[in-house]
Amino acid sequence: MKKQSLALVLIVVLILGGCQRSSNFIFSYQEHISSSNNDTGIDLSENNFFSQSIVTISDEAYVSDNELIGSTAALLFDISNSKAIYYKNPYERLYPASLTKLMTALVVLKRGELTDSVTISHNAANISVPGAKVCGFREGDIVSLDSLLHCLLIYSGNDAGIAIAEHLSGSEEGFVKIMNSEALKLGASHTNFVNSHGLHDDNHYSTAYDMYLIFNELIQYDVFVNIINQDSYTASFKDKDGKVKELNFKTTNLYLRNEKEAPEGVTIVGGKTGVTSKAGNCLVLLLKDSNNVQYISLILKATSRDQLYSDMDSLFPYIVEEN
Repeated sequence: MKKQSLALVLIVVLILGGCQRSSNFIFSYQEHISSSNNDTGIDLSENNFFSQSIVTISDEAYVSDNELIGSTAALLFDISNSKAIYYKNPYERLYPASLTKLMTALVVLKRGELTDSVTISHNAANISVPGAKVCGFREGDIVSLDSLLHCLLIYSGNDAGIAIAEHLSGSEEGFVKIMNSEALKLGASHTNFVNSHGLHDDNHYSTAYDMYLIFNELIQYDVFVNIINQDSYTASFKDKDGKVKELNFKTTNLYLRNEKEAPEGVTIVGGKTGVTSKAGNCLVLLLKDSNNVQYISLILKATSRDQLYSDMDSLFPYIVEEN
């Protein structure tokens, strides 16, 4: 009953209030229910809606340089010390493109068995969206769930996303319901997914802060961090006739491909890219400094790939200054 009451309160707030107002309410409500003298009767140990270690945003933490980032939204959080260093439009509704695949990955890690064998369906092998990035699996191919997860995160294959969704839920529609449920549990209340891959849909959206919440949860899984740290991956699988095949994939992350460099004192652990014509160019990174302090940096809706990496580079000096 307590969890149902909390969910009802949040739904009412989201309906009656604007995006910014409801976000502020959620953060103040989180602080309230975690207080020793709150009167709600809700203990965070009983309710996992909010993580006790997430970074919250306050005006005092804001780096007020409006010209620093040209992209629509951005943030830089010190997650080791739960500190917001920089943010721009953290609650603005935007299209997440292939950052969507982070939520798909989280569902896999929470509910799937990586040793499962997945048979690629006609639907997964025949994506009709022009220009959609695909791994090239064919109908009837048998691929492990672990390989699909690697292909999803390293190469950003949309066919891998559909195959995962159909395997775990029977349909992409059923899988999306789980994605949205898991997102809400993390407090990502300004997010709505309609597919497992991020190809454009007007009703498929998120915010920079919500994507941080999802990514922050994912990095608690060692297998996820290991995958996003890889610059390439070779998928070995069987076709419908039982013949062993291999496909080689390079990461879409230019930092890991050594086409872009971080400054001395900043290490790129890994991350996830995304791009569509309406979402623009997107990127989220896990970073660490020379003292092994960890950071999450994120850019949404850069107008070009050059702007995406230029804006990300603009955030790095704040990490060095923290040392």
